[in-house]
This record gives sequence, C-alpha cells and structure tokens, in this order.
Amino acid sequence: MKDYRLFLIDLDGTIYRGKDTIESGVRFVKRLDEAGLDYLFLTNNTTRTPQMVADKLAGHGVKTDVSKIYTPSMATASYILEKEAKRPIGVYIIGQIGLWKEILDRPEFYYDEENPDYVIVGMDTDLTYHKLMVATRCIHRGAVFIGTNSDQNLPVGKELRPGNGSICAALEVASGQKPLFIGKPEAIIVNRALDLAGVKAEEALIVGDNYPTDIMAGINSGVDTLLTLTGVTQKADLAGLTPPTYLVNDLDEFSL
Repeated sequence: MKDYRLFLIDLDGTIYRGKDTIESGVRFVKRLDEAGLDYLFLTNNTTRTPQMVADKLAGHGVKTDVSKIYTPSMATASYILEKEAKRPIGVYIIGQIGLWKEILDRPEFYYDEENPDYVIVGMDTDLTYHKLMVATRCIHRGAVFIGTNSDQNLPVGKELRPGNGSICAALEVASGQKPLFIGKPEAIIVNRALDLAGVKAEEALIVGDNYPTDIMAGINSGVDTLLTLTGVTQKADLAGLTPPTYLVNDLDEFSL
C-alpha cells in the first residue's frame, strides 16, 4: 500500500448497513486511529447534521466528532461562498435539517422563496408539489440550480426508494435546467475535502462500497479507490468497468 495521508470513508455499506453494524468497517477505523492516520467520513447524506452523523457512528462503535465528518451540505455552502461575490446570498432550499442548518446557520445566506440566487435541492422525504412548484419558479427566474447529490435511489432494506437524483430529475424536466451536482461521484466534494485536510489527490484514498458513487468519485478526482464488497456493489458488477485501485471482500483484508 502507498503511504496515504488521508482516507475518505463512506458510511452506509462501509461502516454500517442501515441499523446493522459492519464490524470490519469499524475495525478499519480503529486501525487507522491506532496507526495515527488521518481520515474523513465522506457521506452523500444531507438529511443529518454532522453531529447527528457522529452520534449515529457512536451507536455503531465508532467514536468521532464533527471535525471528521464532511457532507454535501458543507461542500455546497463552501462552493457557493467561493463562487459568489454577492453578500448576502438568497437561497431556496428543498431538503431536511442537515441541509437547512448547514446553509442557513451561516450569516452569508438568507431564505428567499421569490427571487433567490440559488435553488439548493437535497433529499426530502416530505417533498410536496408546492416545494417543486416554488423551486421551478425560482429557476425560471434565473436562480442557479444545485443538487447536493445525484443518487437516483436509496437502498432501504430490500427495496430501492427514490433518492435526491430523482427529485432533481423532476425539477430538471419542469425547469428545463440541469442541476450542478456537488456530492459523490462529482469531483467537487472530493476536492473540497482534500482542501480542508490540506492533502493532494495522490495522497488520499477513497474507501466505499458503491462503485457509481464512491469509486467514480475517486476516478473523477484522480484519487485512488478501495472498494469493499460489504454493500451495494458486488464483484460481478465490475465487468467492463475501470477497476478500483484495491478490491476487498471486507475491510479486514486491507493492510495499512
């Protein structure tokens, strides 16, 4: 193994699977701690705040704090603040507490349902026609359309439920505008996590279970990848695809 300075670790399918703990994932994090190696938990979930993520990890035996959590909500705020010279910045938000709190706790942003500068769309299990209508109107009026992540489905138990990518697809049809996506597999979130840690792409390793999100995020950003077969993607799914840098049945197999 290369001497990686930073491990960017996925959560669902890597550390836990819904309510079930993936013990090899927990042991992997503990081995990183024991070796003094740095890591960030890089999730596509915008429904939870960083503290909520840390609390969920604690329930699976991983003790950490918000400094080790990086979400698309955080990357979205960072991206807009870097790109937008105007202050304050008007936003219309579809999403849940993790997204709302991350954006609107910052003094640079204010909520605007009429003429916002940005429409920011994250996963929303309370999605309504009214929310879609307002978002469509705002995009038609010139707001920049941002999707926190493009996950079309969310695996819950044995079923696939609509993900944020499906919500954004409805808005794309209604507004005629394609969203700018921030989360995995886009390079935006990876590059911002690297900047936060002060690490170059070649010094990092993305660890995850989902080829279309985790592994493609590494490929898109020039970061090495480690695919664990404890979640979504299985070995047969890799046929014809660019292989991950490392492939393991579970994270116990990966030597630090």
